[in-house]
Amino acid sequence: MLENWILTILVSLGVGSVLFLVATIMLVKHNVHAKIFWNELVLEKITNFVMDQSKEQRILNSVSYNAVKGDPESVLNCIDKYCGQYEWAMNVGDEKGIILDKTVEEAEPTVALEMGTYCGYSAIRIARLLKPNAHLLTIEMNSEFIPIAKEIIEIAGLSEKVTIIEGHSQDVIPQLKEKYGVKTLDFVFLDHWKERYAPDTILLEECGLLRKGSILLADNIVYPGAPEFIKYIRSNSRYECTSYPTFLEYMKVEDAMEKAVYMG
Repeated sequence: MLENWILTILVSLGVGSVLFLVATIMLVKHNVHAKIFWNELVLEKITNFVMDQSKEQRILNSVSYNAVKGDPESVLNCIDKYCGQYEWAMNVGDEKGIILDKTVEEAEPTVALEMGTYCGYSAIRIARLLKPNAHLLTIEMNSEFIPIAKEIIEIAGLSEKVTIIEGHSQDVIPQLKEKYGVKTLDFVFLDHWKERYAPDTILLEECGLLRKGSILLADNIVYPGAPEFIKYIRSNSRYECTSYPTFLEYMKVEDAMEKAVYMG
């Protein structure tokens, strides 16, 4: 009798475990929140522990081993392939990257600002399109990402076009004129903490860093979303706004980018 009872419990636990696993797989497959949670907080942590290195270091390794040195397109393709096939990462990605490219070409910036460097992917996309006398400043608050971004940008052959500034955007923006010699910004790419999009845009205005015709491009305005930013610029007569529906990087999840032209 006891043996039957124990067997029943074990079978129930086994069936329950299988059902839980199936339910988890289905949830991860069909829910973007669950998928990102699974990738970022489960698989990534396990892989980091096993390999004793971060995902960002693995992205750098892939670039170091596979990309053609001095070839920005090769570096971008390498990162896209790795993040599309192996480990999801928060780059702007190849699909939204086309929108970024076209906006940079439209702006023809002499001085560009990026907020959120991460591994340097979008910095490379921007810098490779800059004219010889143009420069990109990119702000990153995570000190662990900065050396990786610097090395990847160097492999792409764009180190002279890019300056990475460590710090929080709200601290760096007021320093841009005096410390970094910026008069005004021709192009701004917002790809950092979404809740900072609106206050940092206002800070750019207050610091006199935007001129008539300055172009702002914001990523992830649908997922995870930047509602305060969208509300601010779309209700502000000083901006002419255009929305570009697209997909979240490396996923078929609806997202969008927002272009805002400052009219002064």
